[in-house]
Amino acid sequence: MILYNVTINIDSAVEAEWLAWMQQVHVPEVMATGLPVASKVMRLLTEIDNGGATYAFQYSFRTMDDYLTYQNDHSPALQAKLAQRYKDKFVAFRTLLEEL
Repeated sequence: MILYNVTINIDSAVEAEWLAWMQQVHVPEVMATGLPVASKVMRLLTEIDNGGATYAFQYSFRTMDDYLTYQNDHSPALQAKLAQRYKDKFVAFRTLLEEL
């Protein structure tokens, strides 16, 4: 199993609206690609006071090929929607893990 983790620090001023949009629009759009088999949303509890909150969005893929298809065919457009909607309001980093 391949785990794709997207960690996002979001500005407190838009946090509630952003989280609702992520859960109601973005995550369902990612899942609608049919490539991830599961998703989770988590909030970081050991937050440093930096004017924002940090969340982790985790997507499970059966195979590396499924992940690569998602990255090549779907991710750029989905990331662009997020970047356009919340320009200068967030910082994100992505990690890829393999379950052993």
